[in-house]
Amino acid sequence: MVEKKLSPQDRPTPERPAYFSMEANEVLACLRTSASGLTSEEAARRQQQYGPNVIREERGTPLWRKFVANLTNFFAILLWVASALSFLTGAVESGVAIIAVIIVNAIFSFWQEYRAEQATTALKRLLPAYARVRRDSQEARILAVDLVPGDILLLEEGDNISADARLLREADLRTDNSTLTGESEPVRKLADPVLQEGLTWTQMPNLIFAGTSVSSGTGEAVVLATGMDTELGHIAHLTQSVKAELSPLQIQIGKVAATVTQLSSLMGVVFFLIGSLFAHLSLRDGAIFAIGIVLANVPEGLLPTVTLALASGVQRLVKRHALVKKLSSVETLGSATVICTDKTGTLTQNEMTVREAWVGGRAYQYTGVGYEPKGELTMNGRPVAADDDMRQLLRAATFCNNSRLLPPDSTNAQGEAGRWHILGDPTEAALLAAAPKAGFDIDRELAALPRVHTLPFESRRKRMSTVHQAPGGWAGVEPSLLVFTKGAPREVLDCCTQILMGGEVRPLTDADRRAIVSANDHYARAGLRVLAMATRELA
Repeated sequence: MVEKKLSPQDRPTPERPAYFSMEANEVLACLRTSASGLTSEEAARRQQQYGPNVIREERGTPLWRKFVANLTNFFAILLWVASALSFLTGAVESGVAIIAVIIVNAIFSFWQEYRAEQATTALKRLLPAYARVRRDSQEARILAVDLVPGDILLLEEGDNISADARLLREADLRTDNSTLTGESEPVRKLADPVLQEGLTWTQMPNLIFAGTSVSSGTGEAVVLATGMDTELGHIAHLTQSVKAELSPLQIQIGKVAATVTQLSSLMGVVFFLIGSLFAHLSLRDGAIFAIGIVLANVPEGLLPTVTLALASGVQRLVKRHALVKKLSSVETLGSATVICTDKTGTLTQNEMTVREAWVGGRAYQYTGVGYEPKGELTMNGRPVAADDDMRQLLRAATFCNNSRLLPPDSTNAQGEAGRWHILGDPTEAALLAAAPKAGFDIDRELAALPRVHTLPFESRRKRMSTVHQAPGGWAGVEPSLLVFTKGAPREVLDCCTQILMGGEVRPLTDADRRAIVSANDHYARAGLRVLAMATRELA
């Protein structure tokens, strides 16, 4: 049982019962279903009741209205008036130039906003096309849009989750919730009821959510919500219902336009009276003279100058993979002096990379970024070959590992392609990406030492172990079993009595322990996640 406090905003309501606190049989009874799944007739009836499992796109502002809005803001109207006055005075070239400025500026602003208004489309792609369910007591593969509350979802490693659901049973199930929380670390899921208070709805260990994926393990869950009733649907609704507010720059430009209009009009009237009363100009000549004064005070170049300046900022942000929905927001961002964020995982790329390694009393560095297995093993900035100590470290890192690297021509859990991605735990995937940089052939090594047993990671033990069959003659030993362990440095170190240095195994001394603890503390202070590896031969 998990006993936590539920935050006020996530407390159960009649529309959202406390499924997290119920036993599995109570949840099934509440949803009028069973572990054998819905019947086809009942599923069809609920499909009519709840509708398809899709993220609906709320009716937004038509594209033509967005374009017209860029042609009719206060400053654009001032330029339209200036253009009309230019034509009245016979300055056709000036009038055409002003119109061109307005249209080009409107097209650029509209295109930038159009490219950025894709949040809902991106959320839709997070829902998979198919789902595995149990209906009529039979396993079936159905379209994800046909899921309904009460369906029994069948989950295994690599599956995308198609709806919000309550776990009924699981086997070492972990999910990647980065689409909802931004955190890269897989979340351990449990089927036990959660009692009372403290966690938010999305932190409930027995609830899984649409748009997330299974990192490891297997499980069964009963669907609680589909479509716009899911947490992903709520996010989609929020992205579409945010009311646009004027940025500080738009407010200032509006004030400038109003001031220019008032001063220009006043000066036009004054100079019309001066021309008529003192220069004895005709009514037509006086009007043309006054219009010329008005036009001379209209800053036709202000709008394109501001637009180009903001566009330059947008392009620089785009190169850093930042999405800018409105040009004017660039100025607002530029005025920020302090940015407060909750956790590091929210701003990172949701990718892990091996940077440092300490083995045999020596510190190594790895180059490269992300999950692409491209880079070098270096020491003091110079490429080096992996020695026996490093190869043994890499055996433990890659053998004691359940993740997979997927090349750019495959598709990941979110349906994306074009770069290396993973199936499984990000930390384990980073270890797989590091091995080829040191010339370590994972497939060949695993073929020589096949895995025969796995002890999964547990929070109590803080380590994971795998057992491998060692054939006769491998590393000079008779046929035997080898155990590789990966886990928290201090817990792994407490289990060790020997150390591998310079290709030879010798007793682990107090000085060795202090050196290992010192290296661990050094890497931890640098903000790195530190793991320790160990191996042992079983008789």
